[in-house]
Amino acid sequence: MAWHIQSGLNPPKTFSCRNPQISPSFFSIDQCRTKLKPDKYPIISLSIVAIQNQQQHRQPLKDVMSSSDRKEEVFTAIRSSLSNCLSETNLHLTVPGLKSKTRGKVRDIYDAGDYLVLVTTDRQSAFDRVLASIPFKGQVLNETSLWWFNRTQHITPNAVILAPDENVTIAKKCSVFPVEFVVRGFVTGSTDTSLWTVYKNGVRNYCGNLLPDGLVKNQKLSANIITPTTKAADHDVPVTPDEIVERGLMTRADYDKASRKALSLFEYGQRVASEHGLILVDTKYEFGKGSDGTILLIDEVHTPDSSRYWISHSYEEHFKNGLEPENVDKEFLRLWFKDHCNPYEDEVLPDAPGELVCELAWRYIFLFETITGSKFDIPMSEEPIHDRISRNVSQALASLK
Repeated sequence: MAWHIQSGLNPPKTFSCRNPQISPSFFSIDQCRTKLKPDKYPIISLSIVAIQNQQQHRQPLKDVMSSSDRKEEVFTAIRSSLSNCLSETNLHLTVPGLKSKTRGKVRDIYDAGDYLVLVTTDRQSAFDRVLASIPFKGQVLNETSLWWFNRTQHITPNAVILAPDENVTIAKKCSVFPVEFVVRGFVTGSTDTSLWTVYKNGVRNYCGNLLPDGLVKNQKLSANIITPTTKAADHDVPVTPDEIVERGLMTRADYDKASRKALSLFEYGQRVASEHGLILVDTKYEFGKGSDGTILLIDEVHTPDSSRYWISHSYEEHFKNGLEPENVDKEFLRLWFKDHCNPYEDEVLPDAPGELVCELAWRYIFLFETITGSKFDIPMSEEPIHDRISRNVSQALASLK
C-alpha cells in the first residue's frame, strides 16, 4: 500500500480547485499548466518527443532490445550513472511544509497536508526486500505510470494531481484499501506467491480461483484471474475475496467495483501491449477511496516493476519447446539472486553484478519507449538529483497553496 501514511495523517481529502475550468476530481498534467506557471519550473509532459528512428521499429523487438544503436547510446549513459542513483531521499529536511516521511520499498512518501508527495527512487525491490539501485529506474517508473494514468481515465479516475519532476508525483489523499489486486493471464513466476510456484506444489484453489489439472509453466489461462494479497509484517499474503470482506479490509461492494476496474485495466493493458509486440503477463493494482466515495487508482500502472512483460512473436515457439519466454522485466535479476543465495532468508545478499544492473536499466527504458512510442529523456544536467527534486517540489507546493 504505497500511498498510505498513517490513519491520523491520511484522512480523505478533496482538492479544492481555484480554476473553474478544471474539474476538482482530477488534474492531469496538461490541465495544471495554467495554474502552475510552467515557466517557473518544469512540468513533466505525458507526451515526450516521438522516436524518429523508423528503421528500429522494423526490427524484431528482441533484436532492438539485445543489440541496437539506441541500446549502445543508453548503455553509455547508464554506466556513467551507476554511482549517481537516487537510493534515498530526505525531502522533509529540504522542502518546507513536508510533515513526515514514509519509506516504501521503492517510493518515499511525504505528507504535505492536503497532498502526498511520492518520490520514485532507483531502489530495486524483489522478494520483499531491496536488491540494488538501478540508474534512471525511478524516472522510468514515474513517467510510465503517468502515461498509463492519463490513458486509463475512461476506465477509472485516479489520484494524480501533477508531476513537477521526473521522479515525483503529487497526489490527492485518499483512504487506501489494504489489498493489492494482482491480475494474472498466465501460469508463471518464481516467487513464493507466484501462480506457478503454488500450482506446481499442488494448489488448485488459489485466492478463490479454481485451477484445472494439467497446466504447465508459462501457459496462458483460459481467462484472466485476480489473486489478491494483503500485507502481513514485511511480506504479501494471498487472500480470497471472502476473506477480504470477512476481515473488514473492504466491503463486498467496494471489492466488486475495484476488481472489475482491475480486470478492465488489465485487458486494456494487454491490448496496448499486443499492439507493440508485447504480452502483459501479470501485474498488480492498488486503489483508494476519495472523500466522495469514488474509488481511485493509485500507486503505479503497468510498470516493469509491477508487471511482467514477454515478447509476443517468440512466445508460442518458446512455449512449445519448453523454453522460458523472452522477457522484458526484472525476472532475470530475480533468478540470478535465487541461483546465488536464499533471498528470503539470507541476512546479507551478494551485490548484483554491474552488467546485470545495466541490462535491467536498459530493459526498463526499452519497455517505456516501446509502449509509449516516446524517447526516454536521459537527464543531462549535472545538478544532484536530490537538489533538483527538492527545488521542483518546493515550487510546486508553493503554487498549489
